[in-house]
Amino acid sequence: QVQLVESGGGLVQAGGSLRLSCAASGSIFSRAMGWYRQAPGKQRELVATITSGGTTNYGDSVKGRFTISRDNAKNTVYLQMNSLKPEDTAVYYCASYVTRTGREGSPGYWGQGTQVTVSS
Repeated sequence: QVQLVESGGGLVQAGGSLRLSCAASGSIFSRAMGWYRQAPGKQRELVATITSGGTTNYGDSVKGRFTISRDNAKNTVYLQMNSLKPEDTAVYYCASYVTRTGREGSPGYWGQGTQVTVSS
């Protein structure tokens, strides 16, 4: 079992940057990891994923602005968010898959979420 704790959320002006961190309680080197977000009144959506080998995938709305990365030695996953827009406002969740690639589709473990608010 993996426990995930997000940090780094907060309030930022449009055009600004934030870096989210996700610390895992156990080893994540063999797991794909991801970030999701959920805005009020909307469904949870994929932000980015990264396989155990480092292959990344991004949601269309964040491509070119967000970067997911991982440090397996620290059991930590990051989400660098640049050029933030008000529509990026949401609760951001870290997620762990069971497989190396995330081929199962749905993560097996979730963090509690961290709020990101982008003011215009």
